[in-house]
Order: sequence, then structure tokens, then C-alpha cells
Amino acid sequence: MNQMIQSTQRETNISLDNTSPLGRSETDELVPSRYALRVGEIDVLVISDGVLTPPSESMATNADPAVRGAWLDDMFLSRDAFDWALNDVVVRSGDQTILIDSGLGLEYPDFPRAGQLSRRLEAAGIDLGSVTDVVLTHMHFDHVGGLLVDGVKQQLRPDLRIHVAAAEVKFWASPDFSRTAMPPALADVARSAATRFLNEYRSQLRPFEEEYEVAPGVIVSRTGGHTPGHSVVRLASGGERLMFAGDAIFPVSFDHPDWHNGFEHDPEEAARVRVQLLRELAATGAWLVATHMPFPSVGRVAVAGDVFRWVPTWWDY
Repeated sequence: MNQMIQSTQRETNISLDNTSPLGRSETDELVPSRYALRVGEIDVLVISDGVLTPPSESMATNADPAVRGAWLDDMFLSRDAFDWALNDVVVRSGDQTILIDSGLGLEYPDFPRAGQLSRRLEAAGIDLGSVTDVVLTHMHFDHVGGLLVDGVKQQLRPDLRIHVAAAEVKFWASPDFSRTAMPPALADVARSAATRFLNEYRSQLRPFEEEYEVAPGVIVSRTGGHTPGHSVVRLASGGERLMFAGDAIFPVSFDHPDWHNGFEHDPEEAARVRVQLLRELAATGAWLVATHMPFPSVGRVAVAGDVFRWVPTWWDY
């Protein structure tokens, strides 16, 4: 990446080749947690906030347990709980630096391997004060939590713009969990995080109705489904495209797009949105990045009969 890569190299004294060789300093990681790519003239950096470990049944609450178990076996995943990636994205378009979602923060201590965003932004040479815009795909705690960590707000610009669908803001004023499969404890965390986020950042919110161009070639669009204001971000520049799909698409979605995720507030609508987005991605050939796809979560979608096929990128070294 042009300026972003150069900034990373200056700040960390390593090349952003998506690897961390042995023998480096203590601040380097054996497993990389950031991946850089370009979409035309737009710089993109996928950053891992870490890993969640939800119950495996939460990814397919309407599936026959035997069928779900067979899928997990085929993927060499545990039938009890599995590592679920948590990815955020930094986009640089023109003179704007845009953070898409902010990770878990400290909202749920039972997921101790997540909540790494601030540290990993620093390791990538990205100062929080350089962020001009934040886009939230939705306001679940693993998407707003990083902005609630003590000391983060003080590092952000006072004129920071936070873009989120108006329907999402309205929903979290009085959220309804009746159609989710969230355990009560997680529902309480979600409610608390959203309430505190709105109290902390309401004056910086820039709600949009259906679609908004955040920066040249960077458009956020409301999809609904997962939450009433769930949104995706589409990047387009120089004939290239990328979609950050938030929580609309999960690892199981290609084989079973009709399976309901336990965190979806309108599961049937979420499934319809998922199929629509997968068809769009297959038709356009756009890159896909999603919150919970395995890091670096960069790939394309192909049609495979009545379902879909995930085609991960060849890593660019």
C-alpha cells in the first residue's frame, strides 16, 4: 500500500510483506495480524482484532444437529466451540482514513484473545488521531467495543465522523432480542455496549438512511437482516471492487446460506440478504472481506450449483 505501507514501514521498521520472521523483536508477531491490498487507488488494510470462541451451534441455529455436526467434521472444526475470526478494516481514500468497525474491546472477558485492535493499529503505524471517519456495520459489542476502551476516545479527533444507519441507532434505543439465539448474558452485554456507545459518541454520529458515500469510492449501504441497520461497505476504484460484508456472511454461508446465525435479529431476512450479496459478489467478481471469515478474509465468491464456493486469495508477499 502506498502511504499506508510506507507509514507502517517507518513506524515498525519491518516490511509489510504479511509475514513476521523469527528472530524479530518482542513486538513482532509470529502469526501476522494485518494484510494489505489495493483496490484501484484505495488502500486497504485488514486487521485482526483477534479470535472469538462461540458455541458451534450458534452458527446454525435452524440446522439439524447431525447435519451441522457433519459440516463441522468436514471442516475439521470442533462440534463444541471453534475459533471465529474478528476482522476490522482501515481504508485510505484521498485524504480520508476510515476505520470500519472497532472490534471487541474489553466488552466480554470470556473472549480473552480478542480486543486487540488498538495495539495492532499501533503496530501497523496507524495513529488513532489520523482516523477521519468510522463506519459501523452495526452496533453489536464486537463491532463497537474498541471505541469504548478507556483512553481511546481521547486519542480520536474531536471532528471524527461516525457513520451508522439511522435504523441501527433507532433499534438500539429499545432493542428486541426475541428472535435471536443469544444467551441472556450476551444480550445484556450487547445492550450495555450499544447504550454506552450512544451516550459517548452521539454528537459525532452521522446517521444515513439507505446509502452514503463516505469518501471517493467508499459507499456504505444498509442491508438490514442481521440487525435492522446492518450495513455493508463497497469500495470501487480503477475498475476494481471490494465489499466488506460485516456480519452478513459467515464461513458456513457458502454451503448453507439458509442457516441462521444465533446473533441475527431477523434470521429470515438475514438469509435473504446473504443470498443477495453472495449472488452480487459472484456476478461482479468483487473481493469479499467479512468480519468473521478466517483472517485475512480476502477472497472471491463463485456459484456452485444451488449454493456458493469461497475462493480465498493467493497471499501477496
